[in-house]
Amino acid sequence: MLERIEAIKRIVEVLDDELVVCNLGFPSRELYSVKDSGTHFYMLGSMGMASSIGLGLALTQERRVVVLDGDGSILMNLGGLVTAAGQAPGNLIIVLLDNKCYATTGSQCTYADTIDLGGVARAMGFRVIRFDEELDFTRALEATGPLFVHVPVKPRNADVPVIDMSAVEIIERFMAEVRG
Repeated sequence: MLERIEAIKRIVEVLDDELVVCNLGFPSRELYSVKDSGTHFYMLGSMGMASSIGLGLALTQERRVVVLDGDGSILMNLGGLVTAAGQAPGNLIIVLLDNKCYATTGSQCTYADTIDLGGVARAMGFRVIRFDEELDFTRALEATGPLFVHVPVKPRNADVPVIDMSAVEIIERFMAEVRG
């Protein structure tokens, strides 16, 4: 099983022009430390909303949208996942970095150890890919969405610095990229 930061690294190394929405806290910090880009939206708050923000983006443009989300956030907003499946944008990929805990807030356990979130997503209408051993994200980029990519990761946070941009700087830079 990979560390979350290693999974993020393997995902972003095959991305090109895709927009990335990243869950708040350590996942955003890890993405920022691996590869900063104007195509990355680092959430600094709004737990549970990464998939909903990604859906909104996917519905408004043709570019592929990759959401890096956590099991705690997905469980917090299952309604957003239902809406994404119902809207079914072909350019949406939701990546569940499943560490079975709320790592950013102290590693409290989630119910992801008793509920198969990939199975839940499949029942909602997502195509589902699960990477247990080898993470070949190019397979996900070749698939038509909406796609739910389930990536089990170790329940650890990498030792990375905080993002040295304000929320305003992050959104302004990202929106300039979205507008082209």
